[in-house]
Order: sequence, then structure tokens, then C-alpha cells
Amino acid sequence: MKFIGIFLQKKLTEKMFKEYNKFWNNERLAKLNKINLNQKEAIVLASIVASESRMLDEADIIAGVYMNRLNRNMRLQADPTLVFAANDYTIRRVLNKHKKIKSPYNTYIHKGLPPGPIRLASKNYIDAVLNYEKHEYIYMCAKEDFSGYHAFAKNLTDHNRNAKKFQIALDSRKIYR
Repeated sequence: MKFIGIFLQKKLTEKMFKEYNKFWNNERLAKLNKINLNQKEAIVLASIVASESRMLDEADIIAGVYMNRLNRNMRLQADPTLVFAANDYTIRRVLNKHKKIKSPYNTYIHKGLPPGPIRLASKNYIDAVLNYEKHEYIYMCAKEDFSGYHAFAKNLTDHNRNAKKFQIALDSRKIYR
């Protein structure tokens, strides 16, 4: 019985490796090179983008925000990394206390990408990173209509205005944590 388990595990590992290599074809590898990320970094960033929004049609814009931050040597300040670091997936409102969590996954404290993915990201989100939208946005905030979409901003003043709208909407729904 133990032999069958080892055999099946080996077959699964081989299949996963084959699929991984099929996914990372020459076209995707060329895109990686062009955006100056390696495979692991693209997967880590895709995991953050996937956690940030369930709206695939804005994933490339969100990836662009994070790429702009990385390229400017800014902190990502990605709320999903705080939820991961807190290991509390019931958090609906990230608070200042979450920004102080001591973890290599806290992108409010540490510059660059965290050491690993914060969730599994589908191929679509990895492709969104590889094909991120080039724009000037460096800030984003969930829209106050709770549609799942984001309001994007090029400067902190506009971002703070967007964030205030969202905070008021959270308060009106009595979402305090």
C-alpha cells in the first residue's frame, strides 16, 4: 500500500511539473524578462492581485499599480498581505493595528514583494501581471458602492478622498473590523 502512495505522489509531482513547464512557455518567459520579474515574483504578485479583487477585468490595472510601486521602490501597502499576516480571513476592514503586524508578509513595513504567495492565483491573474496595464496610478481603494471594483489615483490627495468615501460607506454598514 505504501508503494502505491509513493507511486501516485511521484506521478502527481511529474504532472504538476509538466503543467508548470507548459504554462511557462517562451512567450510568457519573454514577458517576464520584459517586466523584470522572475517566475516566483510573478506568482507572488498574482496572488496579491487575486486577493485584492475578484474582478478579473481590472486585474491588469491593479497589477499596474503594484508594478508602479515596485518600480518606484515604494512599499506595496497591499491590504491582502496584512490579512494573510494576521491569519484572520474574517477581516473586512484593515485597521492601523494590522499595519504593525511583525511579519515578512507585511507590505506596509517591508518594501518589495513578500517571500511567497498569499494564496493560489489562477493563470488569469498571472497573465494579468505579465500583461499589466501601463498607467500612472500608484494608489487604489475599494469603491464605496461595494461593487468589488476599485477607485484608482495618481496622487495621495485623490487617494485620501477615495479612501474617505470608502470609510464612510464601511461605517454606514457598521463594518468596524
